[in-house]
Amino acid sequence: MQQVPVSSRRKAPMIPASGAVRNLLDITLIAIGSFAIALGFNMFMLPNGIAAGGVSGISVLIKSWLGLEPAFTQWAMNIPIFFLGLWLLGKSYGLRSLLGSVILPLFVFLTKDWPLPTSNPLLASIYGGIAVGLGVGVVYRGRGSTGGLATIAQIVQKFSGRGFSFCVVMLDGSVILLAACTLSLEKALYALVGLYVTGKIIDMVELGFNYSKVAYIISNHTERISEAILNDLDRGLTRLNAQGGYTGDNRIVLMVVIGQSEATRLKTLVRSVDPDAFVIISNTHEVLGEGFKLEE
Repeated sequence: MQQVPVSSRRKAPMIPASGAVRNLLDITLIAIGSFAIALGFNMFMLPNGIAAGGVSGISVLIKSWLGLEPAFTQWAMNIPIFFLGLWLLGKSYGLRSLLGSVILPLFVFLTKDWPLPTSNPLLASIYGGIAVGLGVGVVYRGRGSTGGLATIAQIVQKFSGRGFSFCVVMLDGSVILLAACTLSLEKALYALVGLYVTGKIIDMVELGFNYSKVAYIISNHTERISEAILNDLDRGLTRLNAQGGYTGDNRIVLMVVIGQSEATRLKTLVRSVDPDAFVIISNTHEVLGEGFKLEE
């Protein structure tokens, strides 16, 4: 595999990957994300009895059963879970998880009396899911965690060999099933809506809103196409060594990553050199590196 660089030089990231500035930024992001989660919980989820998984969902159930303040329930569960994770997962589990485990219930307590935008459970599940998803995504951007059942999922994954996503779904699903049995089936259905929206928003925050495209080009004129891409499109490319499945012939496949607006220009360039070229173009969520987004 041969990498052909573009002529321009990559700029250094504005914020280094480590150091005091990066740590301060991470702490700030964890705090902002936790605040957004608390708003989504107190203004949408809790008032409408929507237990959309996690420790927050359990606190909704306990609030309905015993009248206990959700922030106290979350502290009572998050702190022991953190130390359990520290013991079973090791020091790599990180102090940022402790920060999220402590500060999120604090924000839940401080915002408990904020006005409610809606009493419609469907709207609450959607907008609550958006707020929680934004918050969790921002916390992840800060390389942190809000602890809770996500930590339990990591522990189950480690000792059971099951996938992390499977463990999260099983734990969150258990909370929603418990809500269906003790609250109502309708509220559990709203919780599923909220959980789905949360997952989608987390993906958007994590991966970004701008899609790039990756193109694979198979042609008998790879040298001329490479020159056109490097000089006219001003993009770098990678030459991949490949072998035809039918003929067994060795050949070069060009791989190039482009912005959405450059797809038409790329196809035009390739067609102008080789109208018979085989081109595959697909979406890619996030590209870090020269000519694209700098690593955060």
